[in-house]
Amino acid sequence: MQRIYGFIACLTLLTAGCTDSGNPADHGSQNNFTPADPADQITRMSPGVNFGNALEAPNEGDWGLRFEWHHFSMIHEAGFNVLRIPIRWSAHAEENEPYTISPSFFERIDWVVAKTLEEDMIAVIAFFHYDELFADPQGHKTRFKHLWAQIAERYAGYHEDLVFELLNEPHDQISRSSAWNTYYPEILDTIRVSNPERNVIVGGGDWNNVHEISKLVLPENDRHLIATFHYYLPFQFTHQGAEWVDGSEAWLGTTWTATAGQRQEIIQDFQQAAAWSAANACPVFMGEFGAYSRADINSRVMWTEFVARQAGYSGFGWAYWEFASGFGVYDPAAHAWNTGLMQALVPGQ
Repeated sequence: MQRIYGFIACLTLLTAGCTDSGNPADHGSQNNFTPADPADQITRMSPGVNFGNALEAPNEGDWGLRFEWHHFSMIHEAGFNVLRIPIRWSAHAEENEPYTISPSFFERIDWVVAKTLEEDMIAVIAFFHYDELFADPQGHKTRFKHLWAQIAERYAGYHEDLVFELLNEPHDQISRSSAWNTYYPEILDTIRVSNPERNVIVGGGDWNNVHEISKLVLPENDRHLIATFHYYLPFQFTHQGAEWVDGSEAWLGTTWTATAGQRQEIIQDFQQAAAWSAANACPVFMGEFGAYSRADINSRVMWTEFVARQAGYSGFGWAYWEFASGFGVYDPAAHAWNTGLMQALVPGQ
């Protein structure tokens, strides 16, 4: 069913002069929010894909990828129900109070969100790469709150298929679960001022490690939460040859052949996450998983298929990392999907 986002997108096209980057419709026109039960929403939160390396770059396009009009329909038509949108909010806001987010950047996000919802996909806007906060959590807490207050207020009336993700991969000085469990509820409270019933995704420390989800402590009075973890294990397989990982060149040639032992490691990790989910009555979204393109393609396909199916068996929503860069399921130069990875993610497509 096409929602009012179709109208909004058309209005955006007119105001943008038929360009890809135009100004979106007034965000205040969105007034159709209805609270969604997280357990119900998670059933629609797969298959999904991350649109990485675009809005998470210091500036969109710096890392070779920009959102274009055709991306939204092609992603949905390929069979994806969720688009996770990594965003580097902190690079587009004032350093000092009132920490105002750039109006033009906000308008760009408005457009991306509207196009995603127009295609009947769930849009997850994820707060990425706040490196200064990871180095000095207390020193940046006030700014972090102000940024989320602006984001939450702007999208307060949007459809419930817009989901907030509090902070991608907490690490460095905020990595210990004890510190994170104390820190994040203050930010969540800021969001709840304007969005008391919107579903918000929050994960554990150590880069959203799967083994940290069992240490995540949820606020007792907030039932609109979805927990998350990221899955890149075994790391020497998924990140072999990754230029940003020290020593990864030595891992080149590592394969994953779906041996009983390899499968069992993944099954055990997911069983632990599922047990925590059941015990805490909190659904789980596996927000990232993928194997870097320097691994052999047959291993990548087998690993991706097994992880995606196991996540489904475990009741998790999920989003593959990522659309069209180093882990990409789509080749922008060839204008074609990677057939093996697509079959692994969306069987039958």
